[in-house]
Amino acid sequence: MKKRFRLSGIYLAVMLFVYYLPVLTVIVFSFNESKLATIWTGFSLEWYKKLFSNGILLETLKNSLILGALSCGMSAVIGTVGAIGLVRSKTRIKGMLESAAVIPIMIPEIILGMVFMAFFSLLGLRFGMLTLVLAHSAFCIPYILLSVKGALVGMDSALPEAAMDLGASAMRAFWDIELPLIMPSVLSGTFIALAMSLDDVVISFFVAGPTTNTLPVKIYSQLRMGVTPEINALCSIMLLASFILVLCANLPHKRIK
Repeated sequence: MKKRFRLSGIYLAVMLFVYYLPVLTVIVFSFNESKLATIWTGFSLEWYKKLFSNGILLETLKNSLILGALSCGMSAVIGTVGAIGLVRSKTRIKGMLESAAVIPIMIPEIILGMVFMAFFSLLGLRFGMLTLVLAHSAFCIPYILLSVKGALVGMDSALPEAAMDLGASAMRAFWDIELPLIMPSVLSGTFIALAMSLDDVVISFFVAGPTTNTLPVKIYSQLRMGVTPEINALCSIMLLASFILVLCANLPHKRIK
């Protein structure tokens, strides 16, 4: 048993090292004085100063954050309602509906991007923030739907029934009993959807307008000319924000325990 424990510990340590070494490298070189990402010449905060004075980069970051908040908010509502409908549905085509709900995850992003571009052009929508929010919401919904569906399936159905037997309405039983129980799954699915939205390049490239750009697309467009250490500084700040969000999401669970 001790040997197995040691082997599992070594395996976990190696995996964590492989996962987080690139992240630590980006953070360390964001404080590098040199423009070269492979040579350390000294500690400096110059790239953070240039980042906060780079209006174009900050504008794309703001667009990405607004896009992520709007699309994930819509996805959370639609995905949660869809999961509840699927779990409670008694129709014969329930399996087909579940398969159709997760199709956006299985379709390559370049296909989805072309489909969204053709669809929005057919509707006559102007490409910009609206089309970005609609497209991102569409491919983010399955992540939340699957997460909430798993929580609903594992939940004891007798709990809301007991609340209704005691006089609560179906809506009151949902708000007071079911929603608090599935909220951790809603939040975890929303965080996954937010990560996918902030990371997306392909779909955003197809549906973004000429005056609206996102941070991933901006970084991708700079690859031909070379990525400056300003990007490392920006990535470090976003990583710190991500860790803070994860810690905040776990606080309610610790209080409940």
